[in-house]
Amino acid sequence: MDWLRAPAVRQGRAIMAGLLDPIDQTEAYLEAARKHPYGRRIYARITEARARSESVAAHDRAKGETRHGILDGVAISWKDNIDSGGTRTEAGSRLLEGRVPRKDAIVLSRAAREGLVCLGKTHMTELAFSGLGLNPNTATPPNALDPALAPGGSSSGAAVSVALGLAAAAIGSDTGGSLRVPAAWNGLVGFKPSHDSVPEKGVVPLCRKFDVVGPIAHCVEDCAELLAVIAGGKAADLHDATARGLRLMVLDGLPLDEAEPAPLAAFQSALERLARAGASLTHVTTDWLDQAMALSPQLFAPEAYGIWRAQIEDAPELMWQPILDRFRGGAEVSGPEYVAAWEQLVRIRRKWIKEVASSYDAVLLPTVPILPPDAARLLAEEDYFVRANLLTLRNTRIANLLGLPAVTLPTGHRGCGIMLMGHAGRDRHLLRVAAGAEAALGVN
Repeated sequence: MDWLRAPAVRQGRAIMAGLLDPIDQTEAYLEAARKHPYGRRIYARITEARARSESVAAHDRAKGETRHGILDGVAISWKDNIDSGGTRTEAGSRLLEGRVPRKDAIVLSRAAREGLVCLGKTHMTELAFSGLGLNPNTATPPNALDPALAPGGSSSGAAVSVALGLAAAAIGSDTGGSLRVPAAWNGLVGFKPSHDSVPEKGVVPLCRKFDVVGPIAHCVEDCAELLAVIAGGKAADLHDATARGLRLMVLDGLPLDEAEPAPLAAFQSALERLARAGASLTHVTTDWLDQAMALSPQLFAPEAYGIWRAQIEDAPELMWQPILDRFRGGAEVSGPEYVAAWEQLVRIRRKWIKEVASSYDAVLLPTVPILPPDAARLLAEEDYFVRANLLTLRNTRIANLLGLPAVTLPTGHRGCGIMLMGHAGRDRHLLRVAAGAEAALGVN
């Protein structure tokens, strides 16, 4: 078995059974990352000394039968906007070049306390403000399916590190789709928790009202266990999870507009498999969704620019122009417009709960309506970049706007995921639903 590409939980069980040694496995990941032809485009920096120290401690606990949990000794990667004490954390931006936090972010501290091994920090979109995963100022990771394609972002290196066997799983962040897009485009599972369910202290912000930290992994079970580590509490009970009896809403209308044939075909195929497995599917169209999406320009960019304006305007020449333009777009929205947009969004969220989604276990839609585009063309053609970025994040942004947890699952079609949106605060329930759907899809 190729243990480097094995799910994190499977590795944890192998450590428990004495079939896998944390030291050997960590060394194998470190060597794989060093030798991989794209390793430096995936990892911003590898934390070898820390990884070795943590793996030795995990080895000793395994020998002494004092392991902290199922993931003790499992080696994972961390997005470069998550603080790691004593190690540069630059969020993919030259504005933060040389930034070294004094201590770990809370999520990394919790993972270390549970015995997980930190392999290093992965490349990302500049300040996390794009869904395509390109970053000419630092590095653009290759898409694991085809190096010529965009990897998806902003947690680009996070997803690629897992897909190429350079980490057992990864922790990234999601503001408008930054976990789910790269997961879908690299054939993985990505889980966006409910907002405020995971501590954000020590995470470089983009939009605090939407940012959330979450996992990218090979399967739903890995995501459930990783979420329990970073959020605290028990992991979701996935035992005997099945699609039979699930009440699922298929969200028609906007999520399918301008969709390319391949994602549409993959989505339809996934719906058919879910129905055959005994799930009840109901197609719904709602104008509340269009109203929420129309508020996006008044919410994301103004907050992002408000947080970063001083640093950006002190040295705008350090930024890649398309990202700089996105930030500066926030200056065009007035304070009253921003407040009014939030008031309207809060009303829409209430309507969504009461009138649309309350009777369903989850809502289904294609994770991304387009396939990963050609990276070189994105760099060369400004209009192509702007349109591709908007379409890439359109469907995933719905969950962020509505304040919902969401997960993307592989469909078995290259670069195509299916997304399940749940109910705010009911992350464990969504993970159980996702595990049932995963079994029905038969991909993992």
